[in-house]
Amino acid sequence: MAAPSEEDSLGALVAQASHHVSTLVRSEIELAKAELKFDAKRVGTAAGLFGVAAFMLHLCLILGSFAIAYGLVQLGMMPWLAFTIVTVFYLVVALLLAFVGYRRLKGLAGMKRTTRSLKSLKGVAKPEDEPALVASGMTPEPYRGPTAGQVGHHRVPVTTEIGSADLDPGHTSPRP
Repeated sequence: MAAPSEEDSLGALVAQASHHVSTLVRSEIELAKAELKFDAKRVGTAAGLFGVAAFMLHLCLILGSFAIAYGLVQLGMMPWLAFTIVTVFYLVVALLLAFVGYRRLKGLAGMKRTTRSLKSLKGVAKPEDEPALVASGMTPEPYRGPTAGQVGHHRVPVTTEIGSADLDPGHTSPRP
C-alpha cells in the first residue's frame, strides 16, 4: 500500500478539522439550549414567586388601610370621614407617582443618536450622482450581482472522507 501523499493528508486534516469544528459548534448550541431552558425555568419560578408576594403585599395594603380607617374612628372621627381621608391619601400618592412617571417619560431623548446616524448613512445608501441621473430622466443601472441567497450556493458541506481528487488546486473547498 502506497503512503498517502501530502495533498491526501492535508485534505484529510482539513476534513477532520471541519468535522470537529462543526461538532463543537453543535455541542455548544446544545449546551446553550440546555442552560437557557434551565434558566427559563428559574426565571419563571422567580416571576411566580414575585407575583404571589405582590398579591400578598396588596392584601396587606388593603388590610392596613382598614386598620388606619378604624383607628381614626376610634379617635372619635365619623366612619365615613375616616375612610374618605384614607382614600384621599391614596389618591394623592397615586397622582404624585403618575406625575413623576409622566415627567420621566417627557425627558426621553427619542433616539436622537440613532436618527442622526441613519441620516448620515442616507448619503452612503444613495450615491451623489443618482439624483442627477433621475433629474435628467435616466434611471440608474439595477444591481445584477449575486443576492444573499445565491452567495455560497455552490458550496457543499465537507465530509470526513475527502481525497485529493475532490480538491481543486488552489481551492480549499470541496466541489460536488
